This record gives sequence, structure tokens and C-alpha cells, in this order.
Amino acid sequence: MSKETTKFVYVTYIVSTPEKVFEAITKPEIAERYWAHENVSDWQPGSKWEHVRSDAARDVKVVGKVVECSPPTRLVITWASPSDYADLGKHSRVTFDLTPFDNMVRLSVTHDELEVGSAMATGISNGWPRVLSSLKSFLETGRPIDVFGQPTAQTVTAARSAS
Repeated sequence: MSKETTKFVYVTYIVSTPEKVFEAITKPEIAERYWAHENVSDWQPGSKWEHVRSDAARDVKVVGKVVECSPPTRLVITWASPSDYADLGKHSRVTFDLTPFDNMVRLSVTHDELEVGSAMATGISNGWPRVLSSLKSFLETGRPIDVFGQPTAQTVTAARSAS
């Protein structure tokens, strides 16, 4: 019996070029600035990639394989916890599609092959909006957002009042 899967899609528009957005995703020294992690690989199809925390511990948080790399328009990678790297059945897939749009880039991130109800599905649905908002802010203003930020008591109260 196969597992039930779901996907998460996030689309944003960034005032930048496809080349700069692609580099921000694939160059460790740039990703670290808005994501607090480095994406490390040679980005050749079949190669391993690692998502490494950029603090002193340098923990590897996510690993996978490069499925497709077509700079500056498309990157497809698998995504798994380090303990699940050897089990391809536990990998999900992330596709970054970059399309020029006037003076912007339409960045579409599709994270699919996620097991319904899994911790990974829950985590990425909270994580991708923060990371991609930080990427957009960083490329447009030079300032990332705090991807580890937590809601303040005022934010929680306002959200409850609105519902």
C-alpha cells in the first residue's frame, strides 16, 4: 500500500533577475545570509546536496540529490532528513521554477511527494513562506527577515481577535 502524499506550492515575485535569484538559492555564502543555512553541492544532476546550519555547530539539517539543474530557470532536488537519506521512499521533492516577469522574477516553489500529516509536511508549510519572504526581502532591500522569529503576544492577540 502506498502512502498518501500532498504538496505545498508557494509563488512570489521578486524584483531581481533570474540569475541573482538562482545564485541566492545555490550559493552557500548567499543562502546563509537570508536562510541561516548554506545549500552545499556542486549542483550536478545525481550529486548530493546538504542544507547546513551556518552556526558554530554546522549541523546538516536536510540532505538530498540534485535531480535537475538548469541555471537560471529551474532546480529540482530531493529533500530528506539526514537519517532518511539512504531510504529513497522517505525523500520528498522540491522544484524551483524561475520565470522573468517584467523587471521581476516569478519564483514558484513546489514541494511535493510529502507524506500527508507528516512532521515534514507541517514543517515545510511553515518554513517555506518564511524563507522565501526572507529571500525576497534580502534581494530587494539587502535585509533578510528573521526566519526563526516567533509571533509576539500582540500578534497572537490580534490574530485571535480577527477570527
